[in-house]
Amino acid sequence: MTGADGEPTMTDPDTGRPRPEGVLPPPPSLARDLVGLTKPRIISLLLVTTVMPMFVAGRPGWRLVLLVLVGGYLMAGGANAINMYFDRDIDDLMVRTRRRPLPSGRMSPLAVLSFGVALATAATYLFARYANVLTAALALGGFYFYVFVYTRWLKRSTPQNIVIGGAAGAFPPLVGWAAVTGNIGVAALYLFAIVFYWTPPHFWALAILKQREYGRAGVPMAPLVWGEQETLSEMVWYAVVLLPLTLLPVALGVLGWWYFAVALVSGGAFLGQLLHLMRSENPAGRAWRIYRFSLLYLAVLFVAMAADRALAR
Repeated sequence: MTGADGEPTMTDPDTGRPRPEGVLPPPPSLARDLVGLTKPRIISLLLVTTVMPMFVAGRPGWRLVLLVLVGGYLMAGGANAINMYFDRDIDDLMVRTRRRPLPSGRMSPLAVLSFGVALATAATYLFARYANVLTAALALGGFYFYVFVYTRWLKRSTPQNIVIGGAAGAFPPLVGWAAVTGNIGVAALYLFAIVFYWTPPHFWALAILKQREYGRAGVPMAPLVWGEQETLSEMVWYAVVLLPLTLLPVALGVLGWWYFAVALVSGGAFLGQLLHLMRSENPAGRAWRIYRFSLLYLAVLFVAMAADRALAR
C-alpha cells in the first residue's frame, strides 16, 4: 500500500487501516502473537452481540455474564486462530495480513492450529459445565461454521462467501440467549437475523477498500466478481431489509419504544450512508468510513436492546 506521495505506508495487521506516519508497530513477542491470533478487535463486537441479548432474555448474574465473556472470547479466538492456519498462504499475499505470525514465520502452523483447538476445547468445556449443553453446542456450531463452511469452503469459491458464511458471526446472540434461558426463542432468532443481514454490507465495505489485495490472493469477493456498483446496490438492499427487521422485536413485545427510536434513527443513518456511498464517484475513498460506521451501528443497536429492557424493568 502506498501513500499520496507513492511511498509505502504501514497498515494495521488486523484492520488494514494505514498507521499514522512515524508510528511503528510494537516489536513482536510470543504473548503478543498469541493475542493477535485471536483478533481481539473483532471479538470485542462479537462479545457485545453475545452479552447484550442475555439482558434481553432475563436477568443474568454476574458470574454467568463473566463466564459467557470468557467462553465467548476463547471460542471466537480459537476460530480466528484456525482461520489464520488455513489462510496462511493467502495472508502472505496481502499487505494487511502478511505481518501475522504465520506468514511472517514467527510461529509454526502446528503451533497455531494447536492453540486454536485448545481455546475452542476450553470454551466448550466452560459452556457445557457452567452454563448448559445447548449454549456449548451453539458456540461450537458457530466455530465449525466459521472454520469449515466459511474459511475452508465458501471463502475461496464464491462471491456469496460472506453472505452464507456470515451466519457464523450471527451465532453469538443465540449463545447469550441460551445461556440465560436454556432454549432458543423466536426473539433470539430475530437477533440472529439482524446480525446475518448486517454482515454483508459491513464486510463488503472492507472488500471494496481491499479488493486489489483480495484479487492478488485469488479470493472472489463480491466487488471483484460483480463490480463495485452491483456490490453497492446489494449493500443497499441488505440495509433496506435490515431496517424493518431491527424493528420486529418491538412488534413481538420483546423490546419497547425506546429501542424502537434508537433502531429507527441508527438504521436510517446506516441506510443513508450506503445510499450516499452508492452515488459517490469514489466509493473506495468512503468505504472505510462506512465500515467503521457499521461497527458502531451494530454495537449501538445491541446496547440499546439491553438498555430498553433495563428501563422497562
